[in-house]
Amino acid sequence: MVVGAGPAGSAAALHLARAGVEVVLLEKNGFPRDKVCGDGLTPRGVQQLVRMGIDVNAPGWMRNRGMRWVCAGRQVDIDWPRLGSHPDFGLTRSRRDFDDLLAAHAVAAGARLRTGVRVTAPLTGRTGRIIGVTALAGPEQRPVTYRAPLVVAADGASARTAVMLGLERDPKRRIATAARRYYQCEARSQDPYLELWADLLCSKSGRDLPGYGWVFPLGDGRINVGLGAMPHRSHGPVDLRATMDQWLMRLPSDWGVSEENAASPLRSAALPMGFNRHPQYHRGLLLVGDSAGMVSPWSGEGIAQAMEAAEAAADTIALALARPSGAGREHALRQYPAEINRRWGRHYRLGNLAGDLVLGRYGYRPILHPRVMASPTLLRTLARLLTCVADEPSHDTIDAVLHTLLRAVPRTRPTGRRTPAS
Repeated sequence: MVVGAGPAGSAAALHLARAGVEVVLLEKNGFPRDKVCGDGLTPRGVQQLVRMGIDVNAPGWMRNRGMRWVCAGRQVDIDWPRLGSHPDFGLTRSRRDFDDLLAAHAVAAGARLRTGVRVTAPLTGRTGRIIGVTALAGPEQRPVTYRAPLVVAADGASARTAVMLGLERDPKRRIATAARRYYQCEARSQDPYLELWADLLCSKSGRDLPGYGWVFPLGDGRINVGLGAMPHRSHGPVDLRATMDQWLMRLPSDWGVSEENAASPLRSAALPMGFNRHPQYHRGLLLVGDSAGMVSPWSGEGIAQAMEAAEAAADTIALALARPSGAGREHALRQYPAEINRRWGRHYRLGNLAGDLVLGRYGYRPILHPRVMASPTLLRTLARLLTCVADEPSHDTIDAVLHTLLRAVPRTRPTGRRTPAS
């Protein structure tokens, strides 16, 4: 059973169904539905779409060649690297379309989608192990019960299922906030680059924004304009609306980014970052995506990590269910957090440290120093570090440098000290 049909939940359901596992996908809303997001995918996210059999050449996708960084009067275009393990392009598509498409593919693979089902509590057995969920279904809020030997929690930043099973958020890990709005803008809608602004100022304090602003083309006459902030705990919250209004005044007037051309209201959401909820497996429950705080502490990207973790969770479940219930199955299931730690543990730990010392205090301006902006090699290295796009084994010198850097970061245990008692 999978709770939540966002990218993490739909990807998990799709991979489980393809592995021959009977899976029910529960979603509290109907489709299509909207979600606060930048709507951008790096090559790592595109790779997951290809693995799921999504036609990325079909109408509705907008390709991009790379990123454009804007800082202190300078702007530089950085193309995505040509690596053997990742595509050399990114994509944009509104979450309203994207989530609907992924859920439909999960259904086509054999998953049973149930919309309008709001999960209310985990159902546990005598040992405290989860054996299903209770929920309210349909407009009439009819009480229903779903039972399953394993449950995947993909219910977003609220992580209701995990919280009700006793998995609390790590207070040491930051939660970022993001706000975005759509605008009609033919001048930028076909831009081949994802544009990132690193020199924004907070509206009240005048400090550098501990985050960045973005302008992402959607290819349909619209652009996604937003900003994200991950302030250090000593700085207090950021007024996203006022800061964004202040930034929009700096955008070129010929873009037409104004109230008259707004195509949506300004909406905001929380971004749980840096593995802020752990362990990712506990008593029959596997956490994927935002419910586990899998948003990158480097960039705020979360879709690619959610889909990749979903595939890892599905592989783990399929192998575990091939074993009889008991110690052998539990041993197999505990490989999931170990695999997540293997993939991102060092990268996220270094990102959390960078966020505490630099990004959360001073934003991205210090790392986009004019000397860095003037060096293509340094920029490409930084871009790969922020987006976690590299070949293994190393494809070039940049890959080798990044792998050496990450190997110097101590590997942590895959489970955390905050594991609740059974």
